[in-house]
Amino acid sequence: MKSSIRGLALFLVCFAAVASAQDSGIGDLSESRVEALHEELRGLRATMERALNERDLDTIVANVTNDVLFTTMNGDVVRGPEEIREYFEKMLSGPDAVVESVTSSFEADDLSLLLEDDVAIAFGYSDDQYVLRNGMDFRVRARWSATMVRRDERWLIANFHYSTNMFDNPVLDAQRATLIKGSVLVAVVVLLVGFFVGRARGRSAKS
Repeated sequence: MKSSIRGLALFLVCFAAVASAQDSGIGDLSESRVEALHEELRGLRATMERALNERDLDTIVANVTNDVLFTTMNGDVVRGPEEIREYFEKMLSGPDAVVESVTSSFEADDLSLLLEDDVAIAFGYSDDQYVLRNGMDFRVRARWSATMVRRDERWLIANFHYSTNMFDNPVLDAQRATLIKGSVLVAVVVLLVGFFVGRARGRSAKS
């Protein structure tokens, strides 16, 4: 029992030391250098948020790596800047476009994790307003995570994953409401048919 407690205590001490090292920076980087890197990352987030809301695809693809991997909210996986451009064009402006407009506000849960002075991981949530081509208008809170690399004195997105709760979201709520309305309509029709059939049989029995 005592050895287990000592082992747990040792683990907590080691974990606290690692967390403290992450908070204060990495390697021999000064606090001012770490803060400068975080400020650059905040700038990238603001740039990409603005580009998405303004449908500025040129800016979006200019801030990703050539081998970027993007997992979309609807489960598509696209690779590279041109596939990202094609995805947004298909969803927002193509002949089979689903989305009329989307407005997003991205927030980070915490400071980006600086694995190196040129590799960072960020994660958080976004509040999104969607208007679909079928007239559906809804808000959803999504989760996101991103990996950034710093090349030629600027941060680029190398991986971005975007998802929402598959068990609780506005699209499912709308589908449930439609299903309930359809079920009620079917029940009413069945009752009416049964009523009129019953009346018809009653008249036939009397005559």
